[in-house]
Amino acid sequence: MADQETALIVGVGGGLSASLARLFHKEGMAVALASRNPEGLGDLAAETDAKAYKCDVQDPASVDALFNAVDADLGVPDLVVFNASNRARGPIEDLDPEAVRTVLMIACFGGFLVTQAAAKRMIPQGHGTILLTGASASVKGYPNSSSFAMGKFGLRGLAQSMARELQPKNIHVGQFVIDGGIMVSPDDERSRARGADETLDPDAIAESYLHMHRQHRSAWTWEMELRPWVENF
Repeated sequence: MADQETALIVGVGGGLSASLARLFHKEGMAVALASRNPEGLGDLAAETDAKAYKCDVQDPASVDALFNAVDADLGVPDLVVFNASNRARGPIEDLDPEAVRTVLMIACFGGFLVTQAAAKRMIPQGHGTILLTGASASVKGYPNSSSFAMGKFGLRGLAQSMARELQPKNIHVGQFVIDGGIMVSPDDERSRARGADETLDPDAIAESYLHMHRQHRSAWTWEMELRPWVENF
């Protein structure tokens, strides 16, 4: 239908992004799913009537091809979620420089490419929402996690700058600080061991993404922190 919204989720796996896809589908949106390995998205795509696309967010040509395909198949996205991430763990003296480069290319350069492509389409149509997934590392660095902190700090800076630049053009830009582990599933052994209050429910996180997308422009949020009450901050 002409007034149907289109949502594009970039960096889709089986956790938060799957919850987002299900909720957006429930809301009546046409859903597009993008991943480096779209062959693994068959069940989710079928469940949400979504189209799945291959995309390497580090590659400008791949990102352009993704957006051009979504434009042709579903129309210009009204909502774009950047959920791609990577990390290299370990003491600073032991980190592989190429692994760190990959982290930064995915989080920062990939975030830039995807949000730039979204902005180029949303500015002419005069509306849109761009949401980026951050983490505790967006605002505080941890030992043995320097690469992840660099990537998430950079993504947060991108989000803040874009919010100042694009919100006057009626494009809502938001960043989420997911401060805590996300529950894999209620039946997952690790999730059960940590207890119901120790992890964030991905379905509950998805509701916050939808809420930010639906906010009235007179009271837009540019950043939202989500955490279990037991998480230190």
